[in-house]
Amino acid sequence: MANLRQFVYDTVDKVERTFKPGPSDNIEEINKRKTVIYGIVGFIALYLAFGYAAEILCNVIGVAYPAYISMKAVETQDKTDDTKWLTYWVIFAVFSVIEFFSLYITKFIPFYWLLKCVFFIWCMAPIENNGSVFMYMKVIRPYFLKHESTVDNLLSNASDKLKKGAADILKKGN
Repeated sequence: MANLRQFVYDTVDKVERTFKPGPSDNIEEINKRKTVIYGIVGFIALYLAFGYAAEILCNVIGVAYPAYISMKAVETQDKTDDTKWLTYWVIFAVFSVIEFFSLYITKFIPFYWLLKCVFFIWCMAPIENNGSVFMYMKVIRPYFLKHESTVDNLLSNASDKLKKGAADILKKGN
């Protein structure tokens, strides 16, 4: 919770610094830009809470920017950004699988799409310990390390059986 609170404070601070007037800035122009940005954010939030096809907007927000930045990260020599975005995609994938098997959750949780969108924004936030790092280290990684060898054995056995089955099919085909 403290991590989320710090993220909110940092984000508000960055926005305020962005709109902090310089010696040559027009105060009225800055206030107009603030109003437009807050209006857009408010509209998106209301749409995610009450709008038709909020699921599509939420998924576009959760995929479009991270996909673009992930492609840029792959093209850099620095691998720390690759790790950061791979962590995001692990969280996204786990969340998507859980969501797929619990479709009715979207109907019973008020403002589900808004909450999901806020969660993904927290996961992709440009801070060191954003939501994806937090969720990976505290939830997914311990579970993964506990069950890694079992899953590896299951995947190896399944792969061997698939190879054997494909070889048998090819032999029968000839």
